[in-house]
Order: sequence, then C-alpha cells, then structure tokens
Amino acid sequence: MAYVPGVALLAALAVGCSAGADGNANGTDSKAGTPTVTPAPPGKYLTLPAPCRAVPRSTLKDLLPGAAELPGDQQDKVFRGSAAVTYDTDRKVGCSWKADGPNATRSLSIDLERVVSYDPAVSDDDRADTVYAKKEKAAGLSASATPGPPDEKDKKDKKGEASEGSGKAKDPADADADTDADATDSAGPSPSGSDNASSGESTGGTPGSSSSPEEALPSRILDNLGDAAFLQDLPKKAGSTAQHHTVSVVFRTSNVVVTVRYAEQPALVTQVPDGKELQEKAQALARKLAETLSE
Repeated sequence: MAYVPGVALLAALAVGCSAGADGNANGTDSKAGTPTVTPAPPGKYLTLPAPCRAVPRSTLKDLLPGAAELPGDQQDKVFRGSAAVTYDTDRKVGCSWKADGPNATRSLSIDLERVVSYDPAVSDDDRADTVYAKKEKAAGLSASATPGPPDEKDKKDKKGEASEGSGKAKDPADADADTDADATDSAGPSPSGSDNASSGESTGGTPGSSSSPEEALPSRILDNLGDAAFLQDLPKKAGSTAQHHTVSVVFRTSNVVVTVRYAEQPALVTQVPDGKELQEKAQALARKLAETLSE
C-alpha cells in the first residue's frame, strides 16, 4: 500500500517535466520580452576609385590650362597628380593637381570618404549624412540658418565658426569625419562675404577695383547632385598680393562624401579670378565624379 503513492508521485513529476519542456519549446518561458535587433542596411559602396585616375586627362587639360604649355615630361607629371597620404584606401582617398600658367596658377583637389557606421542601429547612409551635414554647417549653409543684414550676419558667422571649432574637439563621434576638409572650408571668409560679392561689392579687392569678370553666385545648396550637395565660394586676398579664389563643391551619394576644390591665384595683383568660371567647372567635375561612382 505504501508503494502506490510513490508511483503516483513519479508520474506527477514526469508530467510536470514534460509540461516544462513543452513550455520552453513553445517559447512562452524563454527570455520573454527580449527585443530582436535588425541590423541597419550597409552602404552602397564597399570600395573607392583610384583618386588620381578619377579625373580624365581631357578634363584636367581644361581645368589646368597652364599644363598644356609644359614640356612632355613635366606635363605628364602634372596630370599624374599627387595622391593624398592615407592608411586605408577603401575608406578615404584624395588627389591634387597644380599648374602654373602665364596669367595664373590653377589648383585642383578631390577627396573621397567612404563612411562606415559601427552602430548596428545606424545605417552607413545615415552616418554619411551626419558627416555631410557637419560640412554644410561649417560652410554656413545649415538649413536652420536665418539670413540677416550683412553686418549682423557676419558677426553670427564668426561666432558660429568659433563655437563649432571648440565643439569638434569634444565630440569623439567625429573621429571618422573629414576634419581636414572641414578645417579648410572653415578657414575661408564667412558666407556673408560671398553674399556681398553677389550684390556688386568687391570682396578681397582694393577700394575702387572692379569685381570678377563674371559675377559668381554666392555659396548655396545645390540640386540634382548626389543625395545632397552644396557649393562654397571663397574669394579672398592672399596677404597684400593678388586675389585668390577658391570654390568647393561637397556632395554625398549613399555612404560616400566627396569634396572638390578648385582655385585660381592670378599672377598680377590687378587681375581678378573669374568666379563664375571656377564655379561652373567645379560643379561639372563634381557631377562627373557622381556619375563615375554610380557606374
């Protein structure tokens, strides 16, 4: 008679274990409420093109007219370009060219950065958009910026540049951003100077001197170039000598951010660079690079 309860107890334990096993199999008791994280999609680009071969020779001849006057060997050296120092050609590359002509020196540089997000919740494209947005803000072209009178706007731009400079040093998330490009773009005069140029005032020239042969539009957001783009026009004076005019075009396509810089340094102080020509040629090259990346 004492044996029967023992058998019943063993049967009950067997039923309980079976129920527990079924519960785990059905997922009712295993880590309930644990979210499933879906990694953000990777960027479109996994590599970068060779930068010094990204610009066709015919285009370089047009952008660097002084090179056409050089002997064969020197001409080849100019068109070959100088590759930027980089430790990972799949992440960041660049190349620069320079040619001295009888009337002016023209220089060109391109920088390409493939942005990778190491946060599974943030896509490569979103991270690249953040990198691009910082450059746009450094150029004074943030969408939140409100235009004002030239003198007030100039003060705001200078104050903003100072605060941005200090903020970048404290932000560790900007380690993979193109800080060199940001520094170069921020080093120029404020966008208000470009606005003055478009209104007929001479920027960087001596009082009474004429403005550029062709009036260039001021710094601005560009349409139909990559996913986002802007142009920064930087006419300025190099010390007390001739004027120096630089145009930068920055655009993002998927997870790649591209910067094109095109500049002219006249040989004589009385000469003024053609800002409109510089802008048009810089934009044309940027569009060619965007097409090349899309192939």
